[in-house]
Amino acid sequence: MPSDLPIAAPAPEAPHQAFHRGERFAQQRAGMLEKMATVGPRVIRDFMPDQHREFFEQLPFMVVGSVDAEGRPWASIMTGAPGFVHSSDERTLQVRGLHIAQGDPLHGNLRQGAKLGLLGIEPHTRRRNRANGVVQALLDDGMDIAIEQSFGNCPKYIQARQPELLDAHALPAPVITDASALTARMTEIIRRADTFFIATALANDDAEVQGTGRRHGADVSHRGGKPGFVRTDGDDTLTVPDFIGNSFFNTIGNLLVQPRAGLLFADFSSGALLYLGVTAQVIWEGPEVESFAGAQRLLRFAVQSARLLENALPLRWSEAGLSPFLEPMGSWN
Repeated sequence: MPSDLPIAAPAPEAPHQAFHRGERFAQQRAGMLEKMATVGPRVIRDFMPDQHREFFEQLPFMVVGSVDAEGRPWASIMTGAPGFVHSSDERTLQVRGLHIAQGDPLHGNLRQGAKLGLLGIEPHTRRRNRANGVVQALLDDGMDIAIEQSFGNCPKYIQARQPELLDAHALPAPVITDASALTARMTEIIRRADTFFIATALANDDAEVQGTGRRHGADVSHRGGKPGFVRTDGDDTLTVPDFIGNSFFNTIGNLLVQPRAGLLFADFSSGALLYLGVTAQVIWEGPEVESFAGAQRLLRFAVQSARLLENALPLRWSEAGLSPFLEPMGSWN
C-alpha cells in the first residue's frame, strides 16, 4: 500500500457518517466527497426494503465475504433452492438448506458474531443488492444473520447469464489444489474470466468498526469486464482496471486501510472455483492507467495463496451476454 496515504489514524467519530476514513479518502480523490456525504446516509440503510427481501428469496446462490481467524478476507458462494435465503423481518436473513463446497474457506469462518458481507446477484437480469450483517445464530442446517447495512447496486458490468441449479449431492467430491502461486490451470481460469468477486474487511478491532456510525467490518463486491480484463503478470501478480461505479468506494476504501483481500473466480462451464488470498495496491494515475480505455484507476494484487476446487459449484450457466457498459472499455490485448 502506498505510504503517503493520510488515513492511518481514525477520523473523529461522526455517528451520521455512512463511510469510514478509507472510503472518504477515495471519494475525495475522485471529487465525490461532498456528494457522497449527502447520498450515503440516505441510501445505506440499517434495514432491508421489501424489494430487497423478496429479491434475496428468489436466488439460487449468494456471494459471501467472511474473515478468517488471521483477519484475512475470503469471498465464497453458498447455494440452495430458491427460498434457501428467507427474510422474516426487515433486519434479519435466515439461511436454511444451504450448500457450501467442501474446501471453501467459509466453513472455517462461520461462527456466532462473525461479520459477513453479502451480495445477492441475478446475472441474467443484471440485478444486485448488498446486505452486510452479523451471524446471530448458527444452526445444523444454516444460520440467522442480523442485518446492519443494506443498499442497492447498479447493473453496470454484469454479464447476463442464466444459472441452472444442480443437485449438489450428485456431484463428485471437489478436487482440491493448494498453491502459493498460480498454476497453469489457475492462470487459464483467470485469463478467460469476465467476472470475479472480491472480499475486503476492516480489522475487527479497528476503531471505526467498533464506533457508533453505520460502518461495517466485512464487504464483498462484484467486478466485471471483457474476457481477459484481469491481467496476469507471472504467477504471483494480477492487475485489474477499476471502472466508474456508484462512488461508494467500499472495496477500495477497505483496501486503503487494510490491503488484504480474497478474490473468487468461477469457471461457469465446469463449476470450478478459484480462491485467491492477495494483498492489494491502488494505482491512481499514470501511463498504465491511461493505457486501458475506461479505467479510472488500477488494482494490483500480489497473490499470497491460491486454492482451486474442481467440480465444486452446483450451478451451470448459459452463454454470457456482455454488459453494454463494457463496449467503450479497453483491453490488455
